[in-house]
Amino acid sequence: MIAIKRLTSRDSDFRARLDALLAFEAAQDQAVDECVAVILADVKARGDAAVVEYTRRFDGLGVASMDELELSQDELQRALAGLPPEQRAALTTAAERVRRYHERQPLQGWQYDDPDEGMRGTMLGQKVTPLDRVGLYVPGGKASYPSSVLMNAIPAHVAGVGELIMVVPTPAGEHNPLVLAAAALAGVNRVFTIGGAQAVAALAYGTETVPQVDKIVGPGNAYVAAAKRRVFGIVGIDMVAGPSEILVICDGHTDPDWVAMDLFSQAEHDELAQSILVCPDATFIDRVAAAIDRLLPTMPRREVIRAALENRGALILVRDLDEACEIANRVAPEHLELSLADADEWVGRIRHAGAIFIGRHASESLGDYCAGPNHVLPTSGSARFSSPLGVYDFQKRSSLIRISPAGARTLGRIAATLAYGEGLPAHARSAEYRLAEG
Repeated sequence: MIAIKRLTSRDSDFRARLDALLAFEAAQDQAVDECVAVILADVKARGDAAVVEYTRRFDGLGVASMDELELSQDELQRALAGLPPEQRAALTTAAERVRRYHERQPLQGWQYDDPDEGMRGTMLGQKVTPLDRVGLYVPGGKASYPSSVLMNAIPAHVAGVGELIMVVPTPAGEHNPLVLAAAALAGVNRVFTIGGAQAVAALAYGTETVPQVDKIVGPGNAYVAAAKRRVFGIVGIDMVAGPSEILVICDGHTDPDWVAMDLFSQAEHDELAQSILVCPDATFIDRVAAAIDRLLPTMPRREVIRAALENRGALILVRDLDEACEIANRVAPEHLELSLADADEWVGRIRHAGAIFIGRHASESLGDYCAGPNHVLPTSGSARFSSPLGVYDFQKRSSLIRISPAGARTLGRIAATLAYGEGLPAHARSAEYRLAEG
């Protein structure tokens, strides 16, 4: 029997127990951080030679130069053409759906003529431009994630990013055809078979062969996360994500096997993943618990699932669905399923969630692969203040300010007064020089 925690909102210690369940602080291993610091400095100093050396050491590749670590567009296209028909069709459909969704997102610049008296001819606005070059980190080794290629590369391509550079480790020289096929479909320009902190360093600083990028996106292991934290500021990064999360609000009328498997879908990622059910029906919670015990032995990753459910999982009994929504907003989960008969009516009650899955048939797994919205989502409560990865993450905004002579006279007096008040006379005189013109 799984020792998953049972919480009841009526209990006096409920808030304390919920807070303890949610508590998570990403561990920053000092040894990992020190190792990463050395690798970053070495790649910055020696460029290609350092990247090749670390790739030989960590990935077991007998390569002599960076030329051997770059894949051609022909190789990407051959990987796509060589997929089994069903797999190629699934990947192509997923890519099309992700692209179609993100094509609705692009931010447009805007401007307006200042309507205030004495400001005739003054224009204010905003210009939106894409990043020049983006680096995409794709995990390799123990697992491969073609879905991550699509979710990170396609919005960048839609945004108008000039060049997309992908890095993917290939331990022992094994290339995953699905990952390469996804790169072909997503419009990746260059692919290097490098990984780890050395790949992040190459993207952040640039080498003789790898061009420096403006932003690095994509998940990775502890070394990759530590490297991204260290290079932030030299380049942009998407986020340093925490463990996967799912919270299911259920009215007690969904098939309990469905709910159990939805909880498994995140728990199978790793032992620190979080899966929570919130429901006002105690009998249904018992049925889900029974389904968990019955289905777990059938899962190939059952030990990981068990550890995740026992470490950070919970079945929470609440008074009603209103309270369930309050708890969901407190948790601010990465994935929120509204497994309810009238799910649409409850969406308005949700303020904080990375992605909201509406209705019994909207399983989180569909969002991971092919629904269309991005699966790169805020974790560890950061949905309170951040959003899914999207086209906007690959664009930047510049303010537009055109001031007419009349506007300079009007605004100059205001600016000068404030500047003198702040003790910045050069600011004030800069504005005052324009007062007498015309």
